[in-house]
Amino acid sequence: MSKKTKKNNPQMHVIHNKGQSDWHPLDDQIDGRRDQKYVKNIKPRSDGQAQLMEAIDCFNLCLAVGPAGTGKTYIAISKAVEALEKGHVERIVLSRPAMEAGESLGYLPGDMNEKMAPYLRPLYDALGDRMGGKKVRQYIDEGTIEIAPVGFMRGRTLNNAFVVIDEAQNCTYGQLKMLLSRLGWHSKMVVTGDPDQSDLLEGISGLADVSKKLDKLPNVSVNYLGKQDIVRHPLVAEMLGVL
Repeated sequence: MSKKTKKNNPQMHVIHNKGQSDWHPLDDQIDGRRDQKYVKNIKPRSDGQAQLMEAIDCFNLCLAVGPAGTGKTYIAISKAVEALEKGHVERIVLSRPAMEAGESLGYLPGDMNEKMAPYLRPLYDALGDRMGGKKVRQYIDEGTIEIAPVGFMRGRTLNNAFVVIDEAQNCTYGQLKMLLSRLGWHSKMVVTGDPDQSDLLEGISGLADVSKKLDKLPNVSVNYLGKQDIVRHPLVAEMLGVL
């Protein structure tokens, strides 16, 4: 973590919202068997993960930048679930690019939910692991959890929410600027991504530039994770070291 930890808004005001979400996962996208074994609490498995978890607790805006397997998305969603269950926020908003900055979904079969399901599956998996499938479906139906593509975030103000922007390396500089400006009152935002694994053409991803510029701000925490923080198979760290 590049800065000393500072406490911002330790207690968030809660406003209850009964609005409906436009997004609902397909029934088979969340494994109901997780209800028997979902994880209530998580612990960091590396110093980098511990610093990221502390930063999320203490800053309203965090960026988690690092290679695959470092737990960026899982930690962010776990912290979002924790904030929701403690009543610090009224809802969770999860967003990620569909497959490229242009949000090209038209050629895929089915309605919008079916088009988005493959790209949002990692978010469903993390939520199911942390809350259990039944509760995730209930919260999505109620609008307490909203999962949407980046292209649907423009023009919104997200108050009393925990916002996770995942796979941010597939966002352009303009898209990230738009997403960061969605942050409203009594909200937290965590942006995760790996600049080295962008699906965009070289020079189009804005994550590296945004991280560098925001790192200068005292009230923003930019956290860089490395191969020492990878918690997948040991070969992942070895391969990423040479690829």
